[in-house]
Amino acid sequence: MRKSGAIRTAAATVACATLAICLTGCGSSARPHGKGGASGPGGTPRAAAPTRVPGIGDGMWRRVPAGTRQVVAVYGAGPDSPDSTVKLFTRTGSHWEQLRSWAAHNGRKGWTTDHHEGDQRTPVGVFTLSDAGGVLADPGSRLPYTRSASFQAPHYWNKNSWHDFDYVIAIDYNRVRGTAPNDPTRPEGQRKGGSIWLHMDHGGGTSACVSQSEDAMRYLLRTLDPRLHPVVVMGDSRHLAA
Repeated sequence: MRKSGAIRTAAATVACATLAICLTGCGSSARPHGKGGASGPGGTPRAAAPTRVPGIGDGMWRRVPAGTRQVVAVYGAGPDSPDSTVKLFTRTGSHWEQLRSWAAHNGRKGWTTDHHEGDQRTPVGVFTLSDAGGVLADPGSRLPYTRSASFQAPHYWNKNSWHDFDYVIAIDYNRVRGTAPNDPTRPEGQRKGGSIWLHMDHGGGTSACVSQSEDAMRYLLRTLDPRLHPVVVMGDSRHLAA
């Protein structure tokens, strides 16, 4: 798929006219774990890499496609909390290794297993990550990237949020994969919400998205690889462990 072209440019132009509707759903690195068998300082054995992303229970893990080799795990601080932590894991053989970790935010009112437009809660679940874009130029994304001014947050929003969508990665919730993240199509209907993205943080909870620092977004854009079938697994700890 091309990252740009007449078709995506036209789609982004149409999306600009419906930006206010589309955006209703979206308002510090850690050291990697060592691989199994390696030694730490002083020859102390390091713990073997896990065979499953930590904190994810059987029910949720069964929803991760067998071919997935990259997982963005979003660990919510609580069912009604806007605070969360994002961790990126990659699979080598049968083991999962943490690459990075960042402080993040989710919906202002927390999490939900039945998301509806305007509820200000982030949907719990496992979703593929297929498309990216933003106001700024492509920083080297491996995902198809659409640059367009139509991503610009409305300036009647708080000034702190004006740069939220400089970089975005679409979470494939109620959207058509293979389109620009701000494509307004909602296969399950407008009531189920949409435009659920990973995007840049403004220091607080979102309308339903997951937000993190610019450095985190640039790293994810450059690292998430469609050949590795990346997904996001997200929710509060109770639902993740189910």
